[in-house]
Amino acid sequence: MLLSCQNISKAFVEKEVLKNVSFHIEDYEKAAIVGINGAGKTTLLRIIVGEMAPDDGLITFAKDKTFGYLAQNAAVDTNNTIYEELLSVKQELIVLEQKMRQCELSMKHAEGEELENLMKQYTALTHAFETGDGYSYKSELVGVLKGLGFTEAEFDNSVATLSGGQKTRVALGKLLLLKPDLIILDEPTNHLDMNSIAWLETYLLNYKGAVIIVSHDRYFLDKIAGKVIEIDQTKATTFMGNYSDYAYKKEQLRVAAWNAYMNQQREIKHQEEVIEKLRSFNREKSIKRAESREKMLDKIEVLEKPTEVRTDMKLKLTPHMTSGNDVLTVKELSKSFDQKLLFEHINFEIKRGEHVAIIGDNGTGKTTLLKILNDLLPADCGTFTLGTNVVIGYYDQEHHVLHSEKTLFDEISDDYPYLNNTQIRNVLAAFLFTGDDVFKRISDLSGGERGRVSLAKLMLSDSNFLILDEPTNHLDIMSKEILEDAINAYEGTVLYVSHDRYFINKTAHRILDLTAHQFVNYIGNYDYYLEKHDTVMAAVMGASQAETTSAQAAVSESEVKLDWKAQKEEQARIRKRENDLKKCEDKITVLEEKQAAIEEEMARPEVATNVARLQELTKEQDAIAAQLEELYELWETLA
Repeated sequence: MLLSCQNISKAFVEKEVLKNVSFHIEDYEKAAIVGINGAGKTTLLRIIVGEMAPDDGLITFAKDKTFGYLAQNAAVDTNNTIYEELLSVKQELIVLEQKMRQCELSMKHAEGEELENLMKQYTALTHAFETGDGYSYKSELVGVLKGLGFTEAEFDNSVATLSGGQKTRVALGKLLLLKPDLIILDEPTNHLDMNSIAWLETYLLNYKGAVIIVSHDRYFLDKIAGKVIEIDQTKATTFMGNYSDYAYKKEQLRVAAWNAYMNQQREIKHQEEVIEKLRSFNREKSIKRAESREKMLDKIEVLEKPTEVRTDMKLKLTPHMTSGNDVLTVKELSKSFDQKLLFEHINFEIKRGEHVAIIGDNGTGKTTLLKILNDLLPADCGTFTLGTNVVIGYYDQEHHVLHSEKTLFDEISDDYPYLNNTQIRNVLAAFLFTGDDVFKRISDLSGGERGRVSLAKLMLSDSNFLILDEPTNHLDIMSKEILEDAINAYEGTVLYVSHDRYFINKTAHRILDLTAHQFVNYIGNYDYYLEKHDTVMAAVMGASQAETTSAQAAVSESEVKLDWKAQKEEQARIRKRENDLKKCEDKITVLEEKQAAIEEEMARPEVATNVARLQELTKEQDAIAAQLEELYELWETLA
């Protein structure tokens, strides 16, 4: 066992965050810690690494085992270049290498016993250097930097000039090169693009050590974790398997707990009714039996009502008007910034009801495209056209749609003046803002809170075309699942940019991959994109430079035709089944009403004595019963 956490408890100003939290980590185990925002995940990590003392409990590391910790805002030395900062991790190897070179120079001029001693020293130094992977550390360092998204041209950039996210990537690179027995990562994917996240997944999967990860990236956790530790209402529960295994088991436990609670409540109510009935007889024997049942009832250990899953935040997106079938048409659109080309001559269409995800590396122009479509930025050339009755609802990851000087209440009331005070409070309460929270200023809110306000405004809008920029940023896993359900139930059209692969997998019908200044089209979710990506890109890149554009168009077009046809056929099949199901239900209703009418007629006195009429009605009843039997079987098949 590498790490043991026993009965860890922690409270802040009487608010209990962790209570009797216990789990252990084995050598080479990959574990995830999950929970809603504020559950105490980061607090637990800080206690494990010794940055914070628990109120109670014990943290135990195995003897001679090392750990490395990447906090959400990790510190790095701003006096170094990116390359120098990572190289500092290998200082011991650098010193060994210098000693080896010195030893080599000394051996050239040494003789006899001195030479023999130098050779022994050189052998020991070489062995230590080889054991520490001294001959490969430079290539390893370059591999880590490139894997984390740094180009060779950026290696000599000063750390002081980097953004907060880039500094976190440098700190992550240092930690990976340290190779401790246990790597502890707090939200490691926050500042990585998809390629870097995929590289980190492979690195950690093959890492010859243990890993603990706190992350909201469910796709990442699915790939890495073999154990999930859930922090919920101060307590910890361990689930074996990845995130999807955890989610399935968690739902099973929730359903079982709810059923047990409801069954017990029904039994308690039944016993109380029996007791009341026995007492109402007012006889000695019945009163004694009532008292006996009361004693049994008092001994029952009443189960606590389970907390309902995902009931706090309520999000329902409803278009108030149906748009035309052609929602968006983009033709020959191009955009550059300061001589840097983002995209050129891009063309695509979006039809009513589609959910389209835009993906691509950081800096390729995804957010810029959304801003152009919302008239916040001009295109260099090209056009885009909105279809008939299209009303856009825009969710901006920087939340420019919010006014920092306003309170939450004013933000809603000014944009939707037809709502009264109670309605405004109800809307904000649905997004977890209650009491005096509604009078907080937008400028004082966290990123996650601003995201919830933006979602509230989106829910109130009359839009039938949602354009969303990184909608899951700052949301915890539970809030992401609520948003996924709302998007999937939405009958309008959705275009969004996201790095959240799990979210894309759950909600996208189509993916536009912005690569090499162009869009490559994939008709499917993220798993489908991964399956087809190498084949499609090989076909595109295999063409000559002169034919690249036409080859890409041909590949995309053929894929679109094939997959669009399959998708349309599937949609048609589903619609036909739904129509058949409705027709079947209508027929059943008509026949059941006829059957009820026959039964009523047979019960009438004048019919009951009329043998001929009764036989006629019985025949009709039998025929209806036979038809209903067939329709019930058909309904079961269709449903």
